[in-house]
Amino acid sequence: MDQARAALVTMRDIAISFGGIHAVDRASIDLHSAEVTALVGHNGAGKSTLVKILSGAYQHYAGTILIGGKEAAIGSPRDAKAYGIETIHQTLALADNLDTAANLFLGRELHTRWGTLDDIAMEAKAREVMGRLSPHFARFKDPVKALSGGQRQSVAIARAILFDARILIMDEPTAALGPQETTQVSEIIRQLKADGIGIFLVSHDIHDVFDLADRICVMKNGRIVGTVRVDHVTKDEVLGMIILGKCPPSAIPGPGASTVTS
Repeated sequence: MDQARAALVTMRDIAISFGGIHAVDRASIDLHSAEVTALVGHNGAGKSTLVKILSGAYQHYAGTILIGGKEAAIGSPRDAKAYGIETIHQTLALADNLDTAANLFLGRELHTRWGTLDDIAMEAKAREVMGRLSPHFARFKDPVKALSGGQRQSVAIARAILFDARILIMDEPTAALGPQETTQVSEIIRQLKADGIGIFLVSHDIHDVFDLADRICVMKNGRIVGTVRVDHVTKDEVLGMIILGKCPPSAIPGPGASTVTS
């Protein structure tokens, strides 16, 4: 199938249950390069569970995952990283007492030929990556706990792309950020898209979704209600998908759609 070959990620008929509850039920979704696909829905809709399967956090699922058109075996976060998949959690998972370079290389430190940490090389690479994402960032020597929320998010994003990630999973990237910091992070996301990276954006903020996403995939009760292009739908129509499970005419309905309106 041409679309599957063109997609960075193809997830087909994904299902997983916990204690008899179908957390994700026959979900299918694609992600292409230079694209932001938003996953939206109420708490418990299944969106975080779906991307955790892609990130390797959950195993023992049914269905098929293709990366670049080839079937992928993702049984752990290490496997996901090997396929170029990186996750930026809402908590960011930064080491607050360490500076930017140390966080970027945490667990993957560079060493000199004598076996000592190569702090100079790591800082140089940190400056290169941060310079591309956030040109005005200058607090390289400060522990990240001293940085603003937007700066911390920038460090988390830089760590994710440092090792050539092609696919990013971003969980509520602008949550708890002020307007200026939200704008800063939004610009970084647009830059990542321009660099050809595909992004799954998990968000409750419908305004962020319309500002940043190319497509919106709505989930409800573990199923996909439908997928729609942002420029073909209104916010009210997306809210109707989230609350009622009803798809507008422009949506591609999924198994979770209740009624397709005309």
